[in-house]
Amino acid sequence: MSETAQFAKPSWRDGMELEYADLIARLEPLMPCLEIPLHLPWIDAINRLKKERGAVIMAHNYQSPEIFHGVADVVGDSLGLARAAADCKEDIIVVCGVHFMAESAKILAPEKTVLIPDLEAGCSLAASITAEDVRELKRQHPGVPVVSYANTSAAVKAESDAICTSANAVQVVEAMGSDTVIFLPDEYLGKHVAKQTGIKIILWHGHCEVHEKFTAQQVRHVREAFGVKVVAHPECPPEVLEEADFVGSTTAMGKWLEREQPEKVAMITECSMSDNLKVQFPHTQFIKPCNLCPHMQRITLPKIHAALCEMKHAIEIPADVIAGARRALDRMLAIGRREPA
Repeated sequence: MSETAQFAKPSWRDGMELEYADLIARLEPLMPCLEIPLHLPWIDAINRLKKERGAVIMAHNYQSPEIFHGVADVVGDSLGLARAAADCKEDIIVVCGVHFMAESAKILAPEKTVLIPDLEAGCSLAASITAEDVRELKRQHPGVPVVSYANTSAAVKAESDAICTSANAVQVVEAMGSDTVIFLPDEYLGKHVAKQTGIKIILWHGHCEVHEKFTAQQVRHVREAFGVKVVAHPECPPEVLEEADFVGSTTAMGKWLEREQPEKVAMITECSMSDNLKVQFPHTQFIKPCNLCPHMQRITLPKIHAALCEMKHAIEIPADVIAGARRALDRMLAIGRREPA
């Protein structure tokens, strides 16, 4: 019998509901109750297998609730996962996120085995620029430091002076000690950074396929129809950010919710972000619109189980690329230790 067939029709009344009672209570408000019995045997199998392997599972905030709450040992935004990879003690890291996040883990922990459950879990921003593009920009602007968003390939990171996330982009740009900085690849995040600093920003025209779809009209409609507070990610178009009550990274959004405790909120970002925050803020009503990231959704419980069973797909990066990218990532982490994100 195949593993898929083995877990296709789980027995709900086998004692597992007692072992996972707390998890079931967290998941019930987040998904149709009939889905939970389908997920639970996979969750149990993954949790047992990761202990046997000595593995740690890291999940981005955009992962679906059964992964985020069910099997992840470490959760957070790309900055949080990068820091966790740098400090990781386990020999095997399973990254439940997109490819550049798995590469970042390998760069910061090159001696570890880093697995990604689906090699096709990519990123439109990372795909928008190549290492040769960065080299050409540096030829056009000699001496100007390059700050690359974390949503880039290892090869692009290796050509950069420092990496940033949406949480620390302003701090990293200002730490370059230059009156001009090349900022890659997200145009909208770069414009948002430029509004908060006097430094001249040279932009690349990359966009996130999830966040660029939002419109100012959508934001106005949801505010008028539901009387909500609006929180937006800085990868959204500028006209969307202008309509928002708060603009910030995924981590900053959570801190804002904790501080403001709104009755209703619309999270203008990836859908799973609000799904996972519902557990932490049960008294806040989360009103959509939101967009799903098709790449994040490629990561599933069966694929995580297969990754641990077969030790696939291992991230491999040339040593010279690791060295260059590590230098840029370490610079970001050093700035983060000096200035909170």
